[in-house]
Amino acid sequence: MSVENAAQTPSPRVIVVGNEKGGSGKSTVAMHISVGLMKSRQRVATIDLDSRQKTFTHYIENRHAWAQHISCDLEIPNHLYFVENMDHPTATDEAADGDALRDAIGSLAGNSNFIVIDTPGRNSYLGRLVLSMADLVITPLNDSFVDLDVLGTVDRETLRVTGTSNYAQVVEEARQQRRLRDNVTADWIVLRNRLSMLASRNTRCVGEGLQELSQRLNFRCVEGLAERVIFREFYPRGLTALDALDETTLGTRPTMSHVTARLEIENLLKAMSLRGPAASGEVTERNRDAA
Repeated sequence: MSVENAAQTPSPRVIVVGNEKGGSGKSTVAMHISVGLMKSRQRVATIDLDSRQKTFTHYIENRHAWAQHISCDLEIPNHLYFVENMDHPTATDEAADGDALRDAIGSLAGNSNFIVIDTPGRNSYLGRLVLSMADLVITPLNDSFVDLDVLGTVDRETLRVTGTSNYAQVVEEARQQRRLRDNVTADWIVLRNRLSMLASRNTRCVGEGLQELSQRLNFRCVEGLAERVIFREFYPRGLTALDALDETTLGTRPTMSHVTARLEIENLLKAMSLRGPAASGEVTERNRDAA
């Protein structure tokens, strides 16, 4: 590729799904975003940085195997499972991992409009690195004070926010690095996952805490995935709520839970300015700039 052509090639948008606490639904969110983008005719690459659990990688492997089993053409991203030095890595090891990851992202960039990266549920050098490369950071958060603690501290008597926590500071430092290096301010979205169907004091107080933190930390708070068993049932077959709602694809008769989950994901993608299949193949103005 010539220098002139390289300069004309737009960089893909990097979406990082991150939270240092496990069990928040990162891989489920990453998978649905990836499939939603592909159904909107975007070219998507995905990276799994969780060297221990590999949940995102297994999800995509399950999708590939199920597609072959039912002889169906399911959208599958160009996926990379990145293995880091985990056993007491030195600064030299981390630097080598960082260089290798940058090279890997660079190799995916030429054929991708979006790169979706799933990070491990722990503090890691590579997790911090990709946060500093992100155009969009998505933090799934279960609707409880246990999970809110990842972003902020609260007063034990009033339950009012008193300060910011470590992960919030990590994201802010990464965004600052991106601003200084590229003059780009990364968007940050916090998803309230596992929302209860019933109003409760906990839901109200957590919501108030997130609103306070969103003003302090400059993130957007969006309602994420409700507590639905159907999302867990998708995983073994690598399916998403955006796939065809028919018995062949699902492997079972579709129910209202499938329909409700699909609407929930479509609304979520729209709220994040990422269009799903309901957009009839259109892309947003923001995505069109990246395409």
